[in-house]
Amino acid sequence: MRVLFIEADTEARWSVASLGPGYLAAWLRAAGHTVVFQRVRHDEPVADVVAKARAAAPGLIGFSMTTRQWHRVRALAAALRPALGVPVIAGGLHPTFAPEEVLAAPGFDYVCLAEGEAPLLELVEALERGEVPMGIPNIWVKGHIRPPVRPPFEPIDALPFMARDLLDEHHGVVHLTTQRGCPFPCTYCAARMYNALYAESGEEYGRRRSARNVLDELFGLKRAGQLAYVIFLDDTFTIHHPWVREFCDVYGKELRVPFSINARVETVNPTLLRQLADAGCKHVIYGVESGSYRIRKEIMRRPVKNERFVEVFDWTREAGMMVTANYMLGLPDETRDDLEETLALAEQLDAYDFGYFVFYPYPGTPLYQTCRDRGLLPDDFLDRPANHRESVLRLEHLTQADIGEFYDRFTALRERQHLKHQPGSNAFARARIREQIQLHARHA
Repeated sequence: MRVLFIEADTEARWSVASLGPGYLAAWLRAAGHTVVFQRVRHDEPVADVVAKARAAAPGLIGFSMTTRQWHRVRALAAALRPALGVPVIAGGLHPTFAPEEVLAAPGFDYVCLAEGEAPLLELVEALERGEVPMGIPNIWVKGHIRPPVRPPFEPIDALPFMARDLLDEHHGVVHLTTQRGCPFPCTYCAARMYNALYAESGEEYGRRRSARNVLDELFGLKRAGQLAYVIFLDDTFTIHHPWVREFCDVYGKELRVPFSINARVETVNPTLLRQLADAGCKHVIYGVESGSYRIRKEIMRRPVKNERFVEVFDWTREAGMMVTANYMLGLPDETRDDLEETLALAEQLDAYDFGYFVFYPYPGTPLYQTCRDRGLLPDDFLDRPANHRESVLRLEHLTQADIGEFYDRFTALRERQHLKHQPGSNAFARARIREQIQLHARHA
């Protein structure tokens, strides 16, 4: 069968497409099926999308999506399904944790819950045989009961490496994941909820590829001349120190290609950071989220002190790596004083750069359920497009004007700090930096 995966950009072109279809495509191709890819710009007319999809002549259309992509994908599926007359399946975070809403929308025939390699292959083969694809674990058929979830794929090293033509990568910048699942209990993140989904059947979802398996993929990319920079997309690359040390020992001696990681301040120390830097790590991204210890502890379940962030940011810089941070605004129970604390911590941490986003409750997360239980979510919130500048919540202590004010103050701080870290820039370059930051703030 010929399967078409469509990646729907939202506000702007993303640096990489969803990784899930990269694994699915490799799995389907290994079984003899054809997989093609279509990227849809955020401003591309639906008629053009339909025309390109028709030219691809698929027997099945697949979408992988987050909640922020839901509105765009819903509109595309509603147009593609009747125009092409082929079934449509949705997978990824949003369909896994809001499957009823997805299946209730026009254009969707199936939802894949959680991992999709083996389930999707079974679906494709059933469709090829002309069968009604009933009874496939993980595949929820529109109009039928929820299926059971099959055990996580094991051993994870047996998965083929991602089909990189579906990632839309450029200039030798490649993206990798080394693990599935997350052990941390953050209430705002859906990654942990995969563990809960599988816990119902007594299965353990969290798994990590062996360091050797990850290195083999990277060596293959280097031999193909496709390796200039590596972005590891794991939520926390630094979870298991023996794994990191094994990886760094080989990578630093035999590859030495610069790379970046995401980490948590609770999982690093000066020795590990030096090992990462010696291996070629140039950039570490930390989720700070809030400068208010009360909000982190009581709302986010991240009881780490501000002092820890300060020392870890210093350690990271001392090891010779660039450090960036991410922050949130507009959390339940947050006040103006809490936001002032976040701004103050951001100024003290003095990261090379940082991201800042208005909190959005993702289905499947504990904080989403909290928002629903407390009446903070409007009934039609899934019909409202998500954006980074405004809150979808009925917040008790913050107004939209408050959030807008602090968003602008974060923008101004980001500009000041970014310019400070580029003292050698000429007037044109500094003006360009200001322009890009303001553009991001307007369209995020």
